[in-house]
Amino acid sequence: MIAFSGAAVLVLLLVILWQYLRLRQHSRQLDYIHAKLASIVDSGSHERLLLFNSDPHLQKLLTGLNRLLDVNHKGAVELARLEKSMRSMLANISHDLKTPLTVVLGYIETVLHDESVTEEERRHILRTIHAKAEEVIRLMNSFFDLAKLESGDKELPLSRVELGEVCRRNILSFYDILNAKGSEVEIEIPDEAMYIMGNGEALDRVLSNLLSNAIAYGDAGGILGLRLYSDGGQACIEVWDRGKGITEDHQDKVFERLYTLEDSRWPGYQGSGLGLTITKRLTEQMNGNITVSSKPFVRTAFTLSFRRLTF
Repeated sequence: MIAFSGAAVLVLLLVILWQYLRLRQHSRQLDYIHAKLASIVDSGSHERLLLFNSDPHLQKLLTGLNRLLDVNHKGAVELARLEKSMRSMLANISHDLKTPLTVVLGYIETVLHDESVTEEERRHILRTIHAKAEEVIRLMNSFFDLAKLESGDKELPLSRVELGEVCRRNILSFYDILNAKGSEVEIEIPDEAMYIMGNGEALDRVLSNLLSNAIAYGDAGGILGLRLYSDGGQACIEVWDRGKGITEDHQDKVFERLYTLEDSRWPGYQGSGLGLTITKRLTEQMNGNITVSSKPFVRTAFTLSFRRLTF
């Protein structure tokens, strides 16, 4: 009996010792996880928590922590990208505002201090000042428009819109410019009505932006095209030209705010780099999509696609 009791006590002591050692091991592992996690967060490295342990609960904890580290890393990358974008945006805003304002100040000083300025020269200077002031107002309006679009505070009211009418109206508005440039125009608009849920004013601005850019930066090709067609359940509008085009490494960036290509077809829309960003945001607010494809001096095309209404 005494021997049995002694054996039971020994077994109990061994169990207690095993539990103690296991708890101690868990404590060391948790201390390691804490220290390693703090090191990864502080250094901003891409490391992950690795620990050989058969405990399913600890494995779940490590999996959850590694997922959080992935989210934290993606957030840090996005924050760095946004900070870079903001620095670029502020630099561009400063440059775009400084240029016309410098011209305005220079002309004003001329009028104020140069008594030899003739009346005709004075009128020319005032017209230039007026034009530069309008340029600044257009630029500021573009910034405000983009801010409103990206804030999401105001949604576009959508209604049934016929795209053929929108296309005809917008290409006609550029007739005089195209005629003066001697550009060939190729228009493909089907007789069949094609309806989407959209906003007429927003569609006008989107097409105006795309046509303006095609005329300004694609006129080297001597032709501008506007095509409306159906692709499955989608209604698509394509604006194309045969100009200098956009190199492949820039095509995924042309819709970024204030992104300009000094050596490509886009030296900046109206000097601000906002035109295509606004175009993309307006298209997305109408539940549409915009893509670009380009082969220099062969075909550069921007394509809008919307869900086509069947009733």
